[in-house]
Order: sequence, then structure tokens, then C-alpha cells
Amino acid sequence: MSPLTYIFGLPLVTALLIVLIPRSYKVVIRGMALLGSFIAMCGAICVFVNFNHAPVVDGFRYVQKIPWVESLGISYHVGVDGINIGLILMGAIVSFAAVCISHHIRTREKEFYILLLIMSGGILGAFASLDMFFLYFLHELALVPTFIMIGVWGRGENKNYATFQITLYLSLGALLLLIGLIALYLQMPVDVRTFDIVEMTRYFKANSIATNAQHLIFPLLLFGFGILVSLWPFHTWAPLGYASAPPATAMIHAGVLKKFGLYGLIRIALPMMHSEAQNWMTLLSWLCLGNILYCGLVAMRQRDLNMLIGNSSVAHMGFAFLGIASLNVIGVTGTILIMVAHGLLAALTFALSGYVANQINSTKISDMGGLLKAMPYIGAVMIMAMLAGCGLPGFASFPGEALVLFGSWSQFQLITGLAIWGALVIAGVYMLRAIRNIWHGDRDWMEVSDAKSLWRKMPYALLLAGLIIFGCFPRLLTDNIKQSLPAVFPSQTMVAQIQK
Repeated sequence: MSPLTYIFGLPLVTALLIVLIPRSYKVVIRGMALLGSFIAMCGAICVFVNFNHAPVVDGFRYVQKIPWVESLGISYHVGVDGINIGLILMGAIVSFAAVCISHHIRTREKEFYILLLIMSGGILGAFASLDMFFLYFLHELALVPTFIMIGVWGRGENKNYATFQITLYLSLGALLLLIGLIALYLQMPVDVRTFDIVEMTRYFKANSIATNAQHLIFPLLLFGFGILVSLWPFHTWAPLGYASAPPATAMIHAGVLKKFGLYGLIRIALPMMHSEAQNWMTLLSWLCLGNILYCGLVAMRQRDLNMLIGNSSVAHMGFAFLGIASLNVIGVTGTILIMVAHGLLAALTFALSGYVANQINSTKISDMGGLLKAMPYIGAVMIMAMLAGCGLPGFASFPGEALVLFGSWSQFQLITGLAIWGALVIAGVYMLRAIRNIWHGDRDWMEVSDAKSLWRKMPYALLLAGLIIFGCFPRLLTDNIKQSLPAVFPSQTMVAQIQK
């Protein structure tokens, strides 16, 4: 059995076991959630470390395939390559950290941990799945708990509105995506029809989809996946949703779930309809500039820490889309790096903002100031996280954004120039100003406390370590990505670029 089955199956099995435990056994419930997510994380680390030693089957490693509904071509098929190995590692780390920082939950703990584990297992399974049916199903399984958790454990006066808005937008995106995936499936002849992504990719490379069908299917996939990633102007659900969500929920959704749309474009849309993709990339490049500039300017106006982080998160997705729009090896490699880096960064910043909010009972920046003296550890980690959000060298965001900008320069000079301005100026202004207003000042805080024990410090240190390791050694990811990009770019020119 593939270790990938254990990695995403263990959180789901743990959630089922917690269902059987009486809600009064709070310590046991939390302990099981921690153990299940910890073992899954250790499994993901082992898979990542031993990735190059595993046998290769059709370009993937740790493959397991079991037929399920053969009449429809549905099978349980999992595997990893350079595109999703980093995402599975990042997702498992974020999931464990999210469980660790959830000790402040005091109401309906049993239901909270069940939903959190379902989110974790669902999205890890979606990243590991090589069957389009299970890829979509597992993502939806992970998505539904988000709506419930914001409504039940959410924060702020606007949590009900945020729940309604995020449900409406993401349901629309999922519906468009479902229509596009079914239409793509129906393009295959009945006798060879399958949901297997590997076989579909191989078939559509040999037998191109009809032009009229591509004109319909690709925009459905582009905007279906795009809405799930908060592509401008369909982004308004994200900042308010994250600001209203419990910290652990925001960590997993902003850090991990939101990468599903980008992953789907790279895994499904680009390889199967590469010629049609070229017709949409100019539009995509202008839309992602809306993410970078508009959402960055909105972040500059925020006076709430969670709203600032939420808008910053949406702005970062603009760089990921820009790498995809470049349609070249350098740009897409940068996108995958950004996906991993932003997952760790978003999880870290939402975890830290949740800690601060629990200490001072507010997320308004005006209620803060001088907190570094009272919380030196939390403050130091958050300052480093905010600097990482500016693209500072030494953190994983820097090589990702640099590769995206290099890759997009050959295609969109004007857009790339504006994106550089957004990254250097706009992001620098709102992040450095936030550092000054939150952590510096003369205000005395007698009622707050820092994370003192190693156990309380560990989840933040774990996420920060990931940012630094991949920032200093990006080849841990890029060397694996390089092996897998020929499947995304079928043309001989692109393959030659990879080999160079």
C-alpha cells in the first residue's frame, strides 16, 4: 500500500475514531488529533526525503491504483511527482501546526477537531489523487467544514456574512469546475473513457480536443479553479472569510486548500489543453495584476490585522497566477515554489495573529503597540514572517517570486514591471508599517504573556523553519519539479528548456 494512503487516510480515520469518544474526554480527543496529524506529518517528511529513491511508474512515485467503478473509469489512484510532493509535505506540516495551536478552543471541542481533521485529510488526499473524480470529491470534502467552522467558531460581528459570502463564491467556483471536468471527461470516446488523470493526459496529447470544445472547457476550468484561489475580481470572499475564521481553519484554508486551484490548473488544464491555454494567458496576466496591485493597496488601508493578512494573502496569489500565465518552465517552477512558501507563510501569520488576538481580545492594530516587550518570541517570529511576506531573501517566498518575475518578463514586460513595483513598494509599505504599529512603541502590557513552553513555541518554529529551509535551499523543491514539467509542457521547445 502506498504511504500516501496513510498520510491522508490517517487524519480521516482519526476523525472517525473521535466520533466514538464521549465529548467529556477532552484530553483524549485533543491527544488523538495531535497524534494522528503528527504521524501524517512524519509520513509526509519520510516520503519527501526518500522521494528520489522510490520506483517511477508513468512519471510518478509511491503509486497505488485500485479499480473502483470500472464502467465509468473511476479508480483509486494516488502518486506523487515533483509538482505535488512539496504540496503534500507543506499540507501535512500546516495541518499538524493547526491542531497544535487549537488549545484555546473551549466549546464543542469534539466537533472542532473532527472537522479540522476532515479538512486536513481531504486536501492531502486531493493533492495525492491521480483520479479526477477523487481529486474533486476529496477537495469538496475538505471544503465543506470551512463553512461550518466559520459559522460556529468564527470571530467578529461579520462572521455570518463571511460564512454566507464564502459559501456562495466557493460553491460557484466548484460548480463551474465540476461542469468543466465533466465536459472534459466526455471528450474521450466511450470505449476508453476514464477519470484517470495520467491516462487522460496521455490520450489528449495524442488526440487533441476539438477547438470548439476547448473554447468552452478551458474557461470553465480557469475560472472555476481561479475562484477557489481568489483570482481578482472574484476574491472578496477571502479576506473577510479568513478574518472571521478560527485561526486553525484560516491556516488550513489559506495555507493549503487555496492551492488546490493552482494545482488543478497545472495538473489538468495546461497539459490537456495547452494550445487553448495560450489564448487566455494575456487576460490571466492582467487579472493577476489586480491581485497584486489592487489587493496590495487595499491591504495598505487596513486597520485590522487579520484583514491585512487576508488581503496580503490574496495579493500573493497574483504572483502564482503570473507564473502560470508565463507558460514557461521558469515561471511555472516559481509558481510551485510560491504555493509551498505561501502555504507555510499564511499558516504562520494566521496562527500568530490568533495568538495575539487571544491575548489582547482584539485584532485592531490601533489596540496594539509595544507588544514586542511583552511577547518577544511571538513578536520576533511574526516580524520574520512579515519580512518573508515582503519577499525578503532567505525565506522561501523570495526564490519563488524571483523565478515568476524572470519567467514572466519575456512574455509581459509591462505587467512584470508593475508586479515588481507591487512586490517591492506596496508590500513593503504595509508590512513594515504593521511591524512598527504592532510591535514597537512605549505601551506597557502587564496582562499578556508570551509563548513560554517549548510545546507552545514548537508549531510556530516548525512553520518558520520550513520557510527558511526552502528559502536557503530551494533546490530541494526545484530539482524535483524539473523532472515533472515535461508533462505540463508537451512541446519540444519546453522540454529543451527543462533539459538546459
